[in-house]
Amino acid sequence: MSHWSHDAVFYHIYPLGLCGAPWRNDLSSPPEPRLAELHGWIDHMRDLGTNALYLGPLFESSAHGYDTADYYRVDRRLGDNQTLADLSVALHTAGIRLILDGVFNHVGRDFWAFRDLQSNSAASAYRDWFVGVDFARRSPCGDPFSYTAWAGNYDLVKLNLKNPDVRAHVLGAVRQWFELFSIDGLRLDVAEEIDPVFLRELAALCKSICPDAWLMGEQVHGDYRKLTDGAHLDSATNYELYKGLYSSLNDHNYFEVAYALNREFGPGGIYRSMPLYNFADNHDVARVASLLRDPRHLYLLYALLLTVPGVPSIYYGSEWGMSGTKGGADDWQLRPRLTLPDAARSAPHPDLAAQIARLSALRHTLSALRRGDYTQLHVASEQMAFARRYSDQLAVVVLNASSALARLDLPISLPDGAALTDALDPEPTTIARCGRIRVEVPPYAVRVLVR
Repeated sequence: MSHWSHDAVFYHIYPLGLCGAPWRNDLSSPPEPRLAELHGWIDHMRDLGTNALYLGPLFESSAHGYDTADYYRVDRRLGDNQTLADLSVALHTAGIRLILDGVFNHVGRDFWAFRDLQSNSAASAYRDWFVGVDFARRSPCGDPFSYTAWAGNYDLVKLNLKNPDVRAHVLGAVRQWFELFSIDGLRLDVAEEIDPVFLRELAALCKSICPDAWLMGEQVHGDYRKLTDGAHLDSATNYELYKGLYSSLNDHNYFEVAYALNREFGPGGIYRSMPLYNFADNHDVARVASLLRDPRHLYLLYALLLTVPGVPSIYYGSEWGMSGTKGGADDWQLRPRLTLPDAARSAPHPDLAAQIARLSALRHTLSALRRGDYTQLHVASEQMAFARRYSDQLAVVVLNASSALARLDLPISLPDGAALTDALDPEPTTIARCGRIRVEVPPYAVRVLVR
């Protein structure tokens, strides 16, 4: 029996941003239960057709959440552990699974063990909790020692996950998250840089607590099998598809994204059995509405995202075509404060959310779109078509990114007279003749023909 993730459509929330938390944590104020605002978003998630939530980062940190100060308590800017436990109950009651950010490659300078190192220097019991500690040099932050920072950012101190005490501390926190918050899995930050031995130990722990836990690793470059084969994770972030989703439309070059999809999921695809995490944007990259040159392509982009193999995800606010670009010293402009219903009222593309909801509903209805194989049928500069088959169900997806009506003659393995109906539009039935079907697609439209 295949995993629940094959049937998931994710919603992604960066809570410090959406909930309007202060940019810096004073680490002393009483908890402010801003996270409770998300109870008001549950109906919206359900209306959108999402049934899983990727939420994070959540735990006590200095600023943006990826600079952890304490793995065992919810960030006081968002509330306390009970705030998150209550939200988890509400989400699960609504049929929405919950995965959290696991940030284990590095911690912040306010992490309690690093503070001990700052206070006690070479006498600290935690000197071996961090990578590259060198008392012969000073750090750029003025510490009487140096250390390995993530990507040269000395606010992020690399954890020594080879140290058994560090592993025990981190894995103890993960056990608490599963048991106290009833989570369904983890998204592992910069997983491609984490010791695979630790990842295997982490995976074993998670599966022992929750056998169907879903573990998804962040990997930007390279072969995603590096994480899933060697570390026993279930999935990885599909940055290859992410890039092709928008650039193939901007460049009038569907060949780009078609090549990626065929390489990943086609008959010889290297990720055919893997539910890769597919996304149009997230908290680290520009909003897709800011990347697309023609806003009429937004619907087509989401149509592709929600009909190809993998696990689709919608980043909060992007269902209304919100803009946002990277720039400056931080990414807060990608992680804005949003409230309902103000976000919907001020939407740049107010119809997009309903269109996404319709596509999500179609995905939930058609097992071929969730679990089917992938066969490329046609590729041109502004048109593409592919088939998804699962058991005895067939879905043929045809996209037209041009301003003109497209007439396509597609190969199909069906007997003469077999009929396909459009699941999105009550057009006349399409009939297979001599191993072909003829399909007309209006400008900037998609057809999903089903048998």
